[in-house]
Amino acid sequence: WSTGRGNLAASFGVTLALPPATAATLGFVAGLALEQALRAAAPSLSTPTTRAELKWPNDVIVDGAKLAGILLEADASVPGRLSVAVGMGVNVAAAPEGLPYPAASLAARGDATSAEQLFTALTDAFASWFHIWDDGRGFPALRKAWMARAAGVGRPARVDVGGRVLSGLFEKIDDEGRLVLRGDDGAPVAVAAGDVHFGTVATVRE
Repeated sequence: WSTGRGNLAASFGVTLALPPATAATLGFVAGLALEQALRAAAPSLSTPTTRAELKWPNDVIVDGAKLAGILLEADASVPGRLSVAVGMGVNVAAAPEGLPYPAASLAARGDATSAEQLFTALTDAFASWFHIWDDGRGFPALRKAWMARAAGVGRPARVDVGGRVLSGLFEKIDDEGRLVLRGDDGAPVAVAAGDVHFGTVATVRE
C-alpha cells in the first residue's frame, strides 16, 4: 500500500485449509465490513440519502467516486494451507490525485473521523462478517447483504478482462462471487475478475 498520512491502511491475515476460489470470497467480507464501519464512523454516510456502495470486485464508492479499495494476496507455499492477507485502504484525510477515475475522501465530505476511529469500527465489523462467512459456508448470506449495498445493479456495465471488453447489464453476483452480465443477446455472462465501469463510460465501444 502507498497512502498519505491520516488515511487508513489495514490488513487482516489468516491461514486457511480452503481452495483459492473460496478464500477469494473474503473480499466480500472486507467490503461489507468497510461499508458497516463507514456508516458507524462517518456521519455523512449515515443519512438516508447518502451511502457508501460496494463496487465489484474490490472498491467502496460514494457518489460515484472511489473512497476505499480492497486487495487480497495469497501464499500457497505450504501444501494444503493458504495464507491470505486482506488489505483495505480508505481515503480518510485525503484522496490521491492524478487518477484515471474520481476519488473521494471523508475529510473532503466534512467528516472529522480519524483513521484510528475508523479502524476501531472496522475491526468490530470485520470480526462480525468473518464469523458469518464461516470458511465460505456463509457466503450465500454475504452475497445477499452485498447485493443490497451494490453499485450499478441493473445498469449498463463494461468490464475489461485482460484487454477483452465485455458489455451488458449488471444483473447479480453468482454463488461463486462472479459478476453476471446480461448481454445484448439476453445470455448471461459470468466474469471472475476485471476492471468494471458503469453508466456512460460503460456504453463506450472500442
